[in-house]
Amino acid sequence: QAQFVESGGGAVQPGGSLRLSCTVSGFDFNSFTMNWYRQAPGKERERVAWITHSGSIEDYTDSVKGRFFISRNNARKTVYLQMNDLKPDDTAVYYCNSLTYWGRGTQVTVSS
Repeated sequence: QAQFVESGGGAVQPGGSLRLSCTVSGFDFNSFTMNWYRQAPGKERERVAWITHSGSIEDYTDSVKGRFFISRNNARKTVYLQMNDLKPDDTAVYYCNSLTYWGRGTQVTVSS
């Protein structure tokens, strides 16, 4: 069955950077758009970035534009989220997703 496994989360100070990875197995990774979502405590899950199957088109929610960058390596079946200039409001569990499949998430905490 499909498995989506996120990694790379952690605790950083404001202004810091992290790179999240999501490696996929049992799924036709190369054919589908990949998404990164996040969910902060007490808030709804929101999509923060997505990238088309070929990587030719990507987009971001307004609050992360210019700071977060999504990319993918189809040979490695991995999607990445480079997060720069992190802010306390970026604190959340980050999930990768495609279609109805989700990973278990990786915690990102931004605090001084």
